[in-house]
Amino acid sequence: MLPGSELLTPSEMAKADRHAIEAGTTGLALMQRAGEAVARAASRFIERQAKRCRVLVLCGPGKNGGDGFVAASLLAEAGHDVAVALFGSENALRGDAAAARQQYSAPLIDPAVVKIDGSALIIDAVFGAGLSRPIEGEAALLLRRINRARENDAHVIAVDLPSGIAGGTGAVLGEAVRADETVTFFRRKPGHLLYPGRGYCGQVQVEDIGISEAALEDLHVATFANAPAVWSALLPSPAVDGHKYDRGHALVLCGGIEGCGASRLAATAALRAGAGLVTLAVPSEALAAQAAANTAVMVRRSDGPRGWTALLADPRRNVAVLGPAAGVGDETVTKVLAALAAKPMVVIDADGLTSFAEKPELLFDAIKEAQGAAVLTPHEGEFARLFHAAPEFIALGSAGQKLDKLSRARLAARASGAVIVLKGPDTVIAAPDGRAAINENATPYLATAGSGDTLSGIVGGLLAQKMPAWEAACAGVWIHSQAGLEFGAGLIAEDLAQMLPRVLRELSRSIQQSEGVT
Repeated sequence: MLPGSELLTPSEMAKADRHAIEAGTTGLALMQRAGEAVARAASRFIERQAKRCRVLVLCGPGKNGGDGFVAASLLAEAGHDVAVALFGSENALRGDAAAARQQYSAPLIDPAVVKIDGSALIIDAVFGAGLSRPIEGEAALLLRRINRARENDAHVIAVDLPSGIAGGTGAVLGEAVRADETVTFFRRKPGHLLYPGRGYCGQVQVEDIGISEAALEDLHVATFANAPAVWSALLPSPAVDGHKYDRGHALVLCGGIEGCGASRLAATAALRAGAGLVTLAVPSEALAAQAAANTAVMVRRSDGPRGWTALLADPRRNVAVLGPAAGVGDETVTKVLAALAAKPMVVIDADGLTSFAEKPELLFDAIKEAQGAAVLTPHEGEFARLFHAAPEFIALGSAGQKLDKLSRARLAARASGAVIVLKGPDTVIAAPDGRAAINENATPYLATAGSGDTLSGIVGGLLAQKMPAWEAACAGVWIHSQAGLEFGAGLIAEDLAQMLPRVLRELSRSIQQSEGVT
C-alpha cells in the first residue's frame, strides 16, 4: 500500500507524535514545523490579495493554540498586520504551548472583545482534533462569531481540524467553525472525510512536520481513505493467454417482471467490471422482457427457489449477486441462504437485506457458516432495518444508536461476518477483521434510482475475478463514484456502466504510471 492513505484517530496521532519525540525530535520542534505550515498557507492567501490585510489568530490553551502562536509570530516577523486572541487564561498555557507563546511578543487580546469582523484572514487554532466534549457558552459564541465573519468574506484557515469537529468521527460537538482551508499534519483524520465534518473543512492540506513513516508500523493503522493506493495491487487484470472462465462467472437474480431494470443494471455492471460471463436468473414471467433487452448478458429461466438452486449448482458460476428488486419475503430469504451455501462469494443488496429485517441472525449465521466472502451493501435505511435487532447493537442500548458511521459499519461487519458497504456521501467499507475505508470521491449525482444496483454489480464483477472481498468492495465503491463524477450532471443509472470502460482505462494508466511502467 502506498503511503498517505492511512487515516489516524486523535489517539493514534498522539502516538505518532510521541514516536517522533522518542526518536529525538522535541515537541516544540514539531509545533514549530506545524506553525510554519500554517503560516505558509496564510502567506499564500495574503499574496493573492490586492491590498494589505489584517490577520487574526484565535488560539486555545492547548497544542493547537501553540501552533497558532508560532504561525502568528512568523507572520508578524514577515511584516503582516497580525493580532492574537487567546481563549482562556494565559496562565493555563503549559509546556510547548507556553514556549510558543513566548515567540509572539505582542500583547494578547481578549476574544470576548476582539473585533473579528474586520479581519480578512482568520486562523482558527482554538480546539484541535482531540476535542471530545460539546462546545458551549463563550466558546460556542466565539465560534459563531468566526462563522459570521466568514459569511462577511473573511477567509478562515483551520489548524488540524476546524474547532468543534471531532477528529475521530466528524461529528459537530455543539458548534463548529466552517473553514475555507484546513492544514493538518502527517496524516488526515477520519473527521476530515466523514460528514458532517468533511463539509466544515474546506480544502485540506497535509503537511510534513518531520514524523517518520516508521511511526505507522507501531500503530497498526486500520482506517484508510478509499483510493487506488489501498487496493490497486489486487485489482484484476486479464491474462494475455486467459479465457472468459478465468475471469469468473457472475449469477444475478431477477425478482420478476417489475424488477427487470434493477437486475439488468447489476448484470451489465458486473460484465463491464470485468467478469468473463454474467447470467441473469429470470422467472418465466420476465423471460421475454429480459431476453429482448440483453445481448452480452446471458438469460436463463429460474422459477422459484428450485430454479435458482439449479443455476447455483454450476461450479463455474463463482459469485452470486442478489437483492436488487428481488422482492421482500420468504422466497428471497430462501434464495439468499441457498446462494450462501452454494457459492464462495455473494453480494447482497436492497430486498436481499430487508428480507432479513426481523431475523438478522439467520443471515449472519449463514454467512459465518459458509466461511466464504459476503458483501452487504446497505444504505442507511436498509442498515437500520437489518441491524436494529442484531444482538451486538441491542447490547449497546441507546448508545448503539449514537455510534458514528465508522463505528457502526465496523460493528456490523463484526456482527455479520461480512464486508459492509454503508453507502452515502461518505461511504464506509468495513471488514470483519477491523479494516475500514472511507470513500471521498462521491458525487451527489449518484443519488438516482438504480445507482446502488449498479454498485452491487460492479462489486460482483470484481469478486468474480477473485479479488478479495474488502478490496473488491473498496474498489467497486471508488470506481462507481468515479464513473458518476466523470459523467456529472444529468446522470442516470444506465450511464454508469457505460462509463466503466473509460474509468477502468484511466485507472489502469494511472497505476502503470505509479509503478513506472510506460
